[in-house]
Amino acid sequence: MFVHLTSKTDSSDRLNHYNQQRCGFRREAKKTDTKKENVPQETKAPETGTPGPLPPPKVRRPKLFRPLVFTVGFTGCSFGAAAILQYETLKSRVQAAKDGEELEKLMMGSQDTAYWHDWWNQLSNFQRQIILLMSVVDDFWNSLTEGQKTVTGIIAVNVAVLCCWRVPSMQRTMLKYFTANPASKTQCLPMVLSSFSHYSIIHMIANMYVLWTFSSGIVSLLGKEQFLAVYLSAGVISTMVSYMCKTATGRLYPSLGASGAVMAVLAAVCAKVPEAKLGIILLPMVSFTAGNALKALVAIDAAGLLLGWRIFDHAAHLGGALFGIWYVAYGHKLIWRKREPLVKMWHDMRSPSTRGSSPGGRPGPSDGGGGPGQ
Repeated sequence: MFVHLTSKTDSSDRLNHYNQQRCGFRREAKKTDTKKENVPQETKAPETGTPGPLPPPKVRRPKLFRPLVFTVGFTGCSFGAAAILQYETLKSRVQAAKDGEELEKLMMGSQDTAYWHDWWNQLSNFQRQIILLMSVVDDFWNSLTEGQKTVTGIIAVNVAVLCCWRVPSMQRTMLKYFTANPASKTQCLPMVLSSFSHYSIIHMIANMYVLWTFSSGIVSLLGKEQFLAVYLSAGVISTMVSYMCKTATGRLYPSLGASGAVMAVLAAVCAKVPEAKLGIILLPMVSFTAGNALKALVAIDAAGLLLGWRIFDHAAHLGGALFGIWYVAYGHKLIWRKREPLVKMWHDMRSPSTRGSSPGGRPGPSDGGGGPGQ
C-alpha cells in the first residue's frame, strides 16, 4: 500500500515528479519533528504491502412480493378455469351423446353385418394389423379409470421435460425456467414449470408412481377438473413455501420436481380416507393405514426442515401436504362450492340468447356429487 502525498508549494513540475517517485517507490523519510501520536491513522500502512482480509459480500435477501402475488393469482385462475372446463366438458358430452345416438340409428338402419364383412375383406393385411392395434390401444385406454387417464397426460409432460434435460444446448434454458430459486431473476414462471421438471429418472419414476397410485382416488373424490386445479395450485403453493424458507434461512439453492404437488394429492386422499390400507411395493407383507402414513411423512419433512436436511426440498413437501389437508377439510367449501356465479357468467357470455336459464353442470359435492364435506 502506497501513501501518496500532494505538494502544497508552488514548485516546478520536475520537483513534483521527483517527489511522487520518491513517495511512491521508496519508503518515506523519517521526520524527527513529528510525534508518533500526531500521525493520522489513515496514513499508516503495512510495510509488506499485503492487503487485509476483505469483508464477506452482503447477499441481498430476495423479495417475495411478486411470487406471492403470482401464487394467489395463479391459484384463483386455476380454479376458475377448472370450473369453466367442467361446464364445457359436460356440454360437449351431452351433445356427443345425442349425435352418437342419431349416428348409430342411421348406420343400423342403412347398413347390415354383410356390408361390414365385405368391407373388412377388401382391406390389406397391413391395414387390418393397424386397425387391430388401434383396437387394442383403445381397449386399454377404456380400461383405465378417469384418474389414470388424467394422470397419463401429466406423466407425458414430465417425460418430455426429462428428455429436454438431456439436450446439452438446452441446459441454460432448463436451469432458468425449470428450476425454482428465489434468488433468480426469473421467480414466477419456474414456480409452475419446476413442478413438471425432473433431472433424475429415479426421482421422476417415484413421483409419477405415487401420483398414478392415488389418481383414481383423488379424481373420484374431487373430479377431473378440480383435481387438475388442486395439482397445479399445489405445485405453485409448495414452491412459494420453499421460497419463504430458503429466504429465511439464507440457503438460496435451486430445486425442482413434482414432489410438492404429489404430496398434496397423497395428503388429500389420506386425510379424507384415513382408514384405507396402504403398503410398500417392495415389502408387500408390510401394511399401514393412510392416516399413519400421512403423519409419518409430515413428521419426516418437518424434521428435515428444522434440521436443515438438503436431500429433498422438505419445505415444498410440507407445504404441499398441508395444502392438500387444508383443501379437503376447508378449502373445498371456500373455493369450489362458490363457483356457480362464475359458471353462470360464462354461460351467459357463451349463450346470450339463453340468458337467465340455468347453465347446468355436472353434480358437484354441493349438489350431491359425493365430494369432500359430504
